Amino acid sequence: MASGSVNLEEIPYESLMNELLRRMKCAPKPEKRLILIGPPGSGKGTQSPIIKDEHCLCHLAAGDMLRAAVSAKTPLGIKAKEAMDKGELVSDDLVVGIIDEAMKKPSCKKGFILDGFPRTVAQAQKLDEMLERQGVKIDKVLDFAIDDAVLEERISGRWIHPASGRSYHTKFAPPRVPGVDDVTGEPLIQRKDDSAAVLKSRLESFHRQTQPVINYYSKKGIVATLHAEKPLTDVTDEVRKVLS
Repeated sequence: MASGSVNLEEIPYESLMNELLRRMKCAPKPEKRLILIGPPGSGKGTQSPIIKDEHCLCHLAAGDMLRAAVSAKTPLGIKAKEAMDKGELVSDDLVVGIIDEAMKKPSCKKGFILDGFPRTVAQAQKLDEMLERQGVKIDKVLDFAIDDAVLEERISGRWIHPASGRSYHTKFAPPRVPGVDDVTGEPLIQRKDDSAAVLKSRLESFHRQTQPVINYYSKKGIVATLHAEKPLTDVTDEVRKVLS
């Protein structure tokens, strides 16, 4: 057997059938290339898996792709690591190149959800140039719009069970016993990033960097503004209407 090939006989029958059924379901789906933009706590992470499953897209998170490329020691990953080791920012061209590589995976055949990139207009322009060379373009930018005061209430009330990742909220999803995980009885923690002071700094940075990106795509007529302060199911319904 050729190096790097997969022996199908060793893959469980159920896994093969599930993948076959998935591909049959995805075959008639139209291609979609989406960008999700929103501040921390706006619900992008909640909606992404739903969009991914319903439209057979791959989820491309810039940070995860960068770490994967570095770990896999791809040519672009090696260059990115060299920059990081020097304390330098990874160039926009490198990040766009890593996205370009990721888009070639079979799971991205029907398109992608891009999360965490672009953060600046210059990055958006480089991304558009790369896609144009492939004869495709961004179809829709989902803007998870939400008031900063609502975000502060959402985030500052979050508590995490570190071992499992289970999350709670003092107002919206409280544990049965305050400060204690429902399953294990172990203490919950609040992440440093979830403090009001850290959130304020992150939001200022987000608005300063990202509003110009939204304006850039608005001029192309592809931005859909979502009411991200609504309950999860209502936002999901909004997304479905936008993407239908």
